[in-house]
Amino acid sequence: MGTSISGNQRASILYVEDNAENRLLIRRILNSEGHDVIEADSATAALRVLQNQTPDVILMDINMPDIDGYTLTTIFKSIPAISRTPIIAMTANVMKGDRERSFASGCDGYIQKPIDVDALPRQIARFLSMRDFENRS
Repeated sequence: MGTSISGNQRASILYVEDNAENRLLIRRILNSEGHDVIEADSATAALRVLQNQTPDVILMDINMPDIDGYTLTTIFKSIPAISRTPIIAMTANVMKGDRERSFASGCDGYIQKPIDVDALPRQIARFLSMRDFENRS
């Protein structure tokens, strides 16, 4: 990892999201922070990405058309190469129990949609710091 323009660690971030407008927004926010964003518009596309790349963080939409984000998170956590990669649920599911279900499926974090564009870079930086700390342990 290098250093981003804001002084934070530069990261490779996989964003699994079927909505093109959401992908564009997140890509713009994270690119402006110096991060590389890898986009996958389906679970199948995300699994293809992981055959060739190991992201530093994964942003997971929960409401996916082919395989939902809960199931995909469980699959990701079973892959040794990325089992310790932070996965952050990004969802409009805000009913009682949705946050808990995200964590139960293996997500390490939960960000509610609509996204707070000012807070997102800080949230990502926090997960990168956690990963860096775990990698040093």
